[in-house]
Formats: sequence, C-alpha cells, structure tokens
Amino acid sequence: MRYRSHAPNVETMKKALITGASRGLGRALAAGLAAAGYTLGAAPLPAMADYPPDELRAAFEANVIAPVALIQLFLPALRERGGAVLNITSDAAVEPYAGWGGYGAVKAALEQASNVLAAEETAIRVWWVDPGDLRTDMHQAAFPGQDISDRPLPESVVPALVRLVTERLPSGRYRAAELVPA
Repeated sequence: MRYRSHAPNVETMKKALITGASRGLGRALAAGLAAAGYTLGAAPLPAMADYPPDELRAAFEANVIAPVALIQLFLPALRERGGAVLNITSDAAVEPYAGWGGYGAVKAALEQASNVLAAEETAIRVWWVDPGDLRTDMHQAAFPGQDISDRPLPESVVPALVRLVTERLPSGRYRAAELVPA
C-alpha cells in the first residue's frame, strides 16, 4: 500500500494494487480495502482533460508496462515451445468515447505493443482481443446509477478465448463476439 496525492496540498488518497483480485482472497481483500476508502484507479472514469497524471501513469504501468515486462520475461520459453500471448484490450482502444480517454489510451498502447510483438516474434502467436461490453464492476463504475444488467457476464467470452488458444488462430486483433461458436 502507498499513500500519494495528485497535487500538492490536495487530499491524500489511499491507493492499493492487488494482483489476483478476480476471486477468492484477492477479491475479498479488494472489497475490504474499497470499503476502507482505498481506490483501484480513477473511477468513475474522468475526462482526459481531468485525468490525474499520476493515475494515468499508473494505468500505463499496470496495462502496458507490466504485460510487456512479463512477456519479455517469458519470451525465451514461449519461443522454445511455440507458445502464445493473449492480451485483453477494448474497443476504447480504437474508438473515442468521452470519459474513456485514459483507459482507451493505455489499451491502444497495449494493442500497438501486441501488434509489433506479433510482427517481430513469428515463432509464437500473439492475440489481442476486445471482449466487448461486459457486466463488470469497471463498467458499472463508468455508468454510476445506471442498470448495466443487459450486458453479458464476463464468462460469456471464455469460449471465444478458448477457441483462440485451442485452434491457434493467426496472430492479430480479434473481437470476442466474432469468435464465439455459432
């Protein structure tokens, strides 16, 4: 945990970064810290003009720098085994949505890193997938007070991701909706 302010003499905001927070202990810890006033990034998503630079930097660190660093670490084994890299992206990487500028910028950077990696590393597969709008906490935070129950659950895109891996489709950008078996 670390404490950091966005600007001098501005209220100090508590921040936490948790890996593996999608279920189990990690998810419970994230919920407990959120209840205690900790944040997990800027939410609701601020306009690009208002995006705190420290939050934007943290978003690039978590969504671009960290995945690239992990890929670099595992690249020798991936090359040796003909492995694959799967990055999750967003339509916000290629479409301008008000309020999604910071998120879209980091996803666009991840897409370009994936695209270049695919061109450079022909011995492995590199996929970047737009899962589509899903019923997630992030989407709910982006639309406070709105009912997003019409969006599919995250589990609905798993068959598309499994298809990429099992069929070893060519490297490239995919939309999950286009990969789901008919």
